[in-house]
Amino acid sequence: MPEGETNTPSARGLSPLYAAGFTTAFGAHSIAGGLGAETHNLGLSILTLGVLLALYDIAEVILKPVFGALSDRIGARPLIIGGLLLFAAASLLGVWSVDPIVLGLSRLGQGAGASAFSPASSAAVARLAGPAAAGRYFGRYGSWKALGYAIGPLLGAGLITVGGFPALFVALASLAIGVAVWVLVAVPQLPVLPRPHYTLADLVRQVTNRSFLLPTAALACATGALGVAVGFLPLLGATMGFPILAGMAAVTVLALASSLIQPIVGRLRDADRITTKSGLAAGLLLAATGIALLALVPSPVTLYLAALVLGLGIGIATPIGFAHLAATTPPERMGRTMGAAELGRELGDAGGPLLVGAIATALSVSAGLGALAVILGVTAALCATLLRTTLGPSS
Repeated sequence: MPEGETNTPSARGLSPLYAAGFTTAFGAHSIAGGLGAETHNLGLSILTLGVLLALYDIAEVILKPVFGALSDRIGARPLIIGGLLLFAAASLLGVWSVDPIVLGLSRLGQGAGASAFSPASSAAVARLAGPAAAGRYFGRYGSWKALGYAIGPLLGAGLITVGGFPALFVALASLAIGVAVWVLVAVPQLPVLPRPHYTLADLVRQVTNRSFLLPTAALACATGALGVAVGFLPLLGATMGFPILAGMAAVTVLALASSLIQPIVGRLRDADRITTKSGLAAGLLLAATGIALLALVPSPVTLYLAALVLGLGIGIATPIGFAHLAATTPPERMGRTMGAAELGRELGDAGGPLLVGAIATALSVSAGLGALAVILGVTAALCATLLRTTLGPSS
């Protein structure tokens, strides 16, 4: 194993990386929830709101593969620190004005910062953990991200209530600066490894290899299910006459279930009690079951039951997918792989709600949810039948 990598990394070196994962999830969801709640107070049109919400994701879709590959060239730690500081600077920009243009620039800058530190953090977790312990540490990393998704909207709403958007932006900037300092002090400098020359044909071979393509597709599907749930659980709750907080509580149930199950699944994966094939298939089937419940039997009981099942399914598939990619990728191109995997997740995060929304507009919400459930089930079947059981660097 190259110098600087170990199968027993210290908590001191990994904890700041978990905090970075929490930061990107908390930042994305707290502001998104706040913008939605304060649309009328800010004088935003629905179109403007949609643009502001999309800017963060647009930046990530474009930049994550770029920064992921760059982390292989200059090292993960500089990109993590630089990305966090960019995120902080963009957050401070939002403190001084709630003008839509300034908010847009702030949101775009935050997305660019997250595009740098998110895949670099994933690559650092992979290299510090090593293939044998990747499940355990990606389980913890994913757990902290899920916690950011869970409390982001609630904590963001509390900060906005106390001090408006400036309070939220100050909190985000302070968090990002604090984590950047923590990374500087605690995360070891991983050596930049010699990289063989890669051609475009090599890149095409990697991204079409089933060892990469199927886990990335599974991660995209799981994230798509999460994106749909965050939007449609409160919507379905509202149609049942629930207050807004009751609908948001269903999202919290999902996020907490995902947060709690991920470290457990990661440990089971490392102990060879869950394989990639069985883990991804089981996780996606659970997610498909949760979505199907919402589509076929919408009721107050199934709303929370579906949220629980969805959270467990997403929480099983996510660490298994990332651990498999970490175990099958040569360390010298770990950043590129994690950047591409993160891109897949972003496409799923955007594509899932778009798919369900388009079909719901044309037919019904149940039809849209049913279509997503079918896609999740088909992807689960592909993972169960086509993924190899042996590990090793993918070609």
